[in-house]
Amino acid sequence: MLLTIDVGNTHTVLGLFDGEEIVEHWRVSTDPRRTADELAVLLQGLMGMHPMLGSELGDGIHGIAICSTVPSVLHELREVTRRYYGDVPAIVVEPGVKTGVPILMDNPKEVGADRIVNAAAAVELYGGPAIVVDLGTATTFDAVSVRGEYVGGVISPGIEISMEALGMRGALLRKIELARPRNVIGKSTVEAMQSGVVYGFAGQVDGIVHRIARDLVGPDGDPDDVRVIATGGLAPVILGETTVIDEHEPWLTLIGLRLVYERNAPSFG
Repeated sequence: MLLTIDVGNTHTVLGLFDGEEIVEHWRVSTDPRRTADELAVLLQGLMGMHPMLGSELGDGIHGIAICSTVPSVLHELREVTRRYYGDVPAIVVEPGVKTGVPILMDNPKEVGADRIVNAAAAVELYGGPAIVVDLGTATTFDAVSVRGEYVGGVISPGIEISMEALGMRGALLRKIELARPRNVIGKSTVEAMQSGVVYGFAGQVDGIVHRIARDLVGPDGDPDDVRVIATGGLAPVILGETTVIDEHEPWLTLIGLRLVYERNAPSFG
């Protein structure tokens, strides 16, 4: 079994792969204060419930793949792999690791590991050109060329960040449930806010994707040839309201981690 760990700013998503199949997954809050020992206890509690794994931490795990946008958590996860999975090959996605994705950026080292992993999975599953829309703490748009190259992207404030800011800065507004309203025209303050969030972000996704697609294919290409893949914990909120999403793959980052692990596996031997 391969354990994949995607550490985001708000949530950490973990997945277990048996070959190419994801057989279990979990989503927990990302807490930069957790120590390596606390993370080990958390992992043991989650994986101890799976019938294909042993009762001891590490039983049944043949490899680990990690990407992280939170340096403090990554530091502790390195300690977890050293202390509790010492005999298990572990790969952390960082500069120098083979991802199979050429990065055509001014400074390739500044691109988030999760974005490169997403690009690797998108190319493997759907080919290029492609756009990955990841709706998490931030909403990111990542562009992949027809040759599978990461050519750049867009970063905007995420849905929850925007909602929290609106609730904090609006004197008569408050925190609301993130849900689709009955109508576009809200009949209450809550519905009006929900409408602004759901349809506003759906419109943002449509508009930015159209512009990226035109840039990807150039003046002689067809933007409809670009595959658009949505992922991230908040993707279901706007999926039914966009016109540009071709595929929804909630485990895109975990699949990418599996691919990166496999591409680096020969170096473990």
